Amino acid sequence: MAEEYGEVELFGLRGSPYAVRVQIALELKGVKYTYVEEDLRNKSDLLLKYNPIHKKVPVLVHNGRPLVESLVILEYIDEIWRNHPILPQHPYDRALARFWSRFIDDKCLPAISKAAFTAKEEEREKGTEESLHALQFLEDELKHKFFGGESIGLVDIAAGFIAFWLPAIEEAVGLKLLSSNKFPKLSKWSEEYTNHPVVKENLPQRERVVGFFKARYASIIASS
Repeated sequence: MAEEYGEVELFGLRGSPYAVRVQIALELKGVKYTYVEEDLRNKSDLLLKYNPIHKKVPVLVHNGRPLVESLVILEYIDEIWRNHPILPQHPYDRALARFWSRFIDDKCLPAISKAAFTAKEEEREKGTEESLHALQFLEDELKHKFFGGESIGLVDIAAGFIAFWLPAIEEAVGLKLLSSNKFPKLSKWSEEYTNHPVVKENLPQRERVVGFFKARYASIIASS
């Protein structure tokens, strides 16, 4: 049943937290799809055709029709393939899930980037403060095994960056944000999420991610 509804292609990049979001959702629902690895330094004609505005991954192509932006794609996947729902059924809970997913992208990720990849010490300190403040909101919001309850939902998938990529950033640049003392629930959740069989299978190699962030950090320091 889950693999029905036509041809599905995913244009992604190994290591991209946004593309991995879509992979996890498709895998959770058992959707058969063709994965197309992109080189963002030499973007394919198809990527530029399907996403002419942002020219980024992920792009989901369903029966020849493209969709872009990971959170938009996740909602579409949940509407088409109804098994293993990743959004809550109640309208209020669905609205909250959308809010927290956007909060992660609009508040958490930019703050973490500022804390980790800014050369100026004052800006780094400001980013660290903003990151801790945003993570505290998520800590307070987490009331079950997952944000989605006892199974993985939209907010969990959106927060995958915090569970996997944030620790890699911390190692790469010598930063500590997600401590088990300060954020015990988030730390426990991050272990549960990254060790879920479907999630674990679709995460990139940690060593390569750490190496990427080390190179990025070194480049920023050198250019300053």
